[in-house]
This record gives sequence, structure tokens and C-alpha cells, in this order.
Amino acid sequence: RHESLRTIFSSTEGEAYQVILPYISIDLAKCSQDLTFLKEKERTSLVEKIVLEEANTPFNLSTGPLIRVKLLILSEGEYVLLITMHHIISDGWSMGLFFKELSALYNAYAEGKELLLPILPIQYADFALWQREWLKGEVLEQQLSYWKQQLANIPDLLELPTDKPRPKELTYQGATYTTTFSKEVKDQLNQLAQGNQTSLFMTLLAAFQVLLYRYSGQKDIIVGSPIANRHFKETEELIGFFVNTLSLRTTFEGNETFIDVLKKVKETTLQAYHHQDVPFEQLVDHLNIPRELNRNPVFQVWFLISSIASSYPVAKFDLFFGVFENEEKIFIEINYATDLFESKTIERFAAHFKELIQGILQDPYQLIYELRLLSAPEERQILIEWNDTSTSYPEDKMIHQLFEEQVEKTPHNIAVVYEDQELTYQQLNEKANQLAHYLRSLGVGPDTLVAIAVERSLEMIIGLLGILKAGGAYVPLDPTYPQDRLQFMLEDTKASVLLTQSFLKDTFQNYTGTIVSLDQDWDTIQHEPI
Repeated sequence: RHESLRTIFSSTEGEAYQVILPYISIDLAKCSQDLTFLKEKERTSLVEKIVLEEANTPFNLSTGPLIRVKLLILSEGEYVLLITMHHIISDGWSMGLFFKELSALYNAYAEGKELLLPILPIQYADFALWQREWLKGEVLEQQLSYWKQQLANIPDLLELPTDKPRPKELTYQGATYTTTFSKEVKDQLNQLAQGNQTSLFMTLLAAFQVLLYRYSGQKDIIVGSPIANRHFKETEELIGFFVNTLSLRTTFEGNETFIDVLKKVKETTLQAYHHQDVPFEQLVDHLNIPRELNRNPVFQVWFLISSIASSYPVAKFDLFFGVFENEEKIFIEINYATDLFESKTIERFAAHFKELIQGILQDPYQLIYELRLLSAPEERQILIEWNDTSTSYPEDKMIHQLFEEQVEKTPHNIAVVYEDQELTYQQLNEKANQLAHYLRSLGVGPDTLVAIAVERSLEMIIGLLGILKAGGAYVPLDPTYPQDRLQFMLEDTKASVLLTQSFLKDTFQNYTGTIVSLDQDWDTIQHEPI
């Protein structure tokens, strides 16, 4: 009935072409597996394992078939029928058609009746040929012109905070987290959508993009979303790969209300629907978007609203945000790349989305940066619990004395690192002691202010500790300050000694006190007894 289900793809000199087989035969007896001998818990575990194996087993496009069937026998009256199709011959809409027709044929057969499904007016190959002929010349240019303008200067990556650094190449391993909205929230969302002449899809997409904006801090958010791409009645009952991908871009100024964002999303979505015919892969080629092995081109986050939920251990995107609605609830399914995210992070992400939705429903005219993301327990944890940092401290000891106690405990541990240089606690302590003795020879003691102007380096830490060990107090000077400002600070503090580096000496040519170069003068300093 459906030619696409018996289509394979051969190639000649690198060019692929379709071959429609006259028929394919599937023998369920050979494709069945008896699990009746197992205990229920073992059987359930094995079924899950077989499902994953089937989903991850590749097809051979050139030999086919591109549909696999497996029958698992659980008991005398209970079976699991696994049907796996390659995406090249079907899409989500097609799966619905497949199961509807299979159920109708099965029920008729079981009842001993003949079922005649209506004749298909066209086959998928007819549509593919028509599309190829239609989508060229002026039509193609009009479609491409919109997308070139819409996707001009897009960011290379949506920089969401990840738990792990992005690998050089994604493994596409994934996991799924699911949560729900109650019927009350579902009804309120639909009312909000109707009141603003939008759909539930647009309303939830707007909220999702606000969340991505708040998470990433980027003002340019692009989300991918599928569209059925079945314009004509003749294609509505046809199994095949019709679905196309739309890139939905929203730019944020930061001072919008949610209703402002919703209006933007509505306009963008309607325009995208009007220009939905260019296949996504063709669009990427025309836009000359570079391909990377560790990210998807154009967008890395996917948003879908559907009536069928599904869960796979595969992540095609960084985040796959699926919304599934029935009469009682809205289900939110977040599939995520385990190369990037931990499960707890995605759980918090879902909780923040739910909190955001609650704020939007309470007042959709709030500014988006004022919309609350944190739950009450999270706010208490961040603002109160994590800031409760009071701890006992030995008030009778100074910081350099506490440092010396640590030297005694871990003399050979690394204390300080700068670029490719490092010092252990013992080495740092010895150098600071040498400097302290040298400073005392210059008259530094209690109530003496010693200025220090050095760039970030090991010498900075040696200098600070050395001043404290000598009994003085340090006056930090930033060498990048204007020269007049530095001179004023030196005169105002009356610092009698200045620690610096030789290449900064010219900055302090008007200073009348003693200048010590921690690099150039170190040979002299280190001869002081420890």
C-alpha cells in the first residue's frame, strides 16, 4: 500500500537513488522471541534491553528493508510487537498513520472481515518528484531570501551553562526527564493563548525561549522545531518523510514583558510557516554554515509539541524539549545530552520552567527579567543558607601566623601557582622570611606602612607575606593607575618603603622613599638570615 515502506537506497558513483521493491516479506515466526520461561521482573528487564537494542541497531540503506519487526511473547495472551523504521522513510505523522492502518487491518483480520482501505491517490515518490520540480527558480529564491535575512549573523552556539565541557565530538548519548502540568495550569495556558490570539505551541515556546535567555544571558535565541509539511490533502494519508525543520529566532532587548515576547514569537512562527518548504539541510548549505562535530548547525535546542510522547537513550540535540497534551495534563519531556548535563541540572531546569510558567500566568505583563525562576526553598538556600558563613576564627592570631601553622602541616604541598611557576608552602615561607628580615633592616616594624606595586605574580604573594611577617602593613598600588594618582597615594600614606618590580621603576621616579625591586634585588634580599 505504501511504497516508502518497501523503498531502499542504492548509490552509483556517490549519488544515491531510490529503488522501490515490488514487495517485502516479514515472517513473524522467525522474528519472534519466547520470554514466557522468565520471571516477571526478569522479563520486564529483558524487554527493555531488547527495545534499546532494536532502537540502536543500524539499517543497511542499500539492501533494506528499512522496517524491522520483532514479536516478544510474554505469556499465552500477552505480546509486545516492536516496529522499528528508518527516519528516511517515515516521520511522526507517518507513525500515527501506520499504527492506525495496522490496527484497522488487524482488527478486521481477527474478526474474519475484509477491510478495504481507500486507494492512495499518489505515492511518496510522486510527491518527491513534484517538490523537486516546484522548489527551484523564483520559488526557491523567495524562500531562501527570507531565511537568509532571518538567520543573518546568528550566534555559533547557545551557551547554556553545562556540567561538563563540550567534547570535541558528541557521542549522542542521552537521557530523559519528565514532569507534568496540572489540568488547571493547562487550562490557564490555553486561556492565555486564546486571549492573545496565539496557540499553545507559541505560548510555551515563548516561555521556553525566555528561560533560555535567562539561563544563557544571550539576547539571540534560536530554537529548532519540526513542521509536518503536508500542504495538500493527497499527502495527509501518505507514509513518508515529509517533516521539515524550522529555525525559530527570537531576539531580546531585556526590557520586554512576556506579552511582548509572545507577540514576537507569534510573528516569527507565522512567517516561518509561510516559508517552510526549503529542506533544512539545503538551507544550511545555502547559508554556508560551518559544520562542527560537537554541535548541531543553526540551533542546539529542539522544541516540539505533540500528542505522542517517546523516550530514547539518544540525544540528537543538547536539549530536546517535548510538550505532550491530553485531556487531563501537559507532559514535559526533556531529553538531554549526557555529554553535557547531569540529571540534577535538568531536574532544576524543569523546575525553573514550571516556576516561570506560574509567574507568567499570574501576570503576563511582568518584565521578563523580573519573572521568578527560583522556588521558595531554592531562594532560602541561596540567600540564607549558603550565606550563613559564620565560623569560629582564632582572633588572637594574625594571618601570617596561621599561614606558618599550615607550613608545619603540609610543607611540601603546593601553596601558590602562577602560569608555569609554583612554590610549596615551605619555599614560600622561606622567601617571605628572607624578605621580612630585609625589610626590618630597612626599619620596617609595627605601624610602618609599606607600599607594594607589582603585577600578578609569585612575587606579589611573597611581598604581602613578607610585609606582614616584618610587622608592617601593606598599601596595595595598582601599577596601571595614572602616575599622578600613584604619587598622591604614596605621599598621602607616607609609606617609607615601596616593593615593586624593576620594569615598573620608571613609574615611581618621583618617589623619595626606599624602592626594593623584588626581582632585581633578590640576590641581596635572600642573603638575609631566615
